[in-house]
Amino acid sequence: MFKEFQAFLLKTNALALAIGVIIGVALGTVVTSLVNDIIMPPIGLLFGADFTQLQMVLREETATAAPIAIRYGTFINAVITFVIVALVVFLISRRFMPKDAPEPATRTCPHCFELVSPEATRCKFCTSELRPETA
Repeated sequence: MFKEFQAFLLKTNALALAIGVIIGVALGTVVTSLVNDIIMPPIGLLFGADFTQLQMVLREETATAAPIAIRYGTFINAVITFVIVALVVFLISRRFMPKDAPEPATRTCPHCFELVSPEATRCKFCTSELRPETA
């Protein structure tokens, strides 16, 4: 049973997916730290506020209940973190993912309007003779 499971992991992309998830979580942690510890303090200094402390209090703290507040500063941090993670993933995928092969050059048959090779002398769809100047 172990050999079947091992074969499943190696045949499918499960192992690559697991590695991708682990790297993604680690990248998310690094980017969260980058945003919270490096990017947001200067921005907070520039705007004169600590973004993590920005909130709209709906109900003050009482002796029996915790305060209720909308913490929009934390949300701003999360949005900035998301944008940076998305940018990094985009740049990595653009750099390391295989590029699509360019589309082969084609021309349209003037009789059946199908795409044929530019070097073709006869249309493979309607068998009409093609002139070289037809482009």
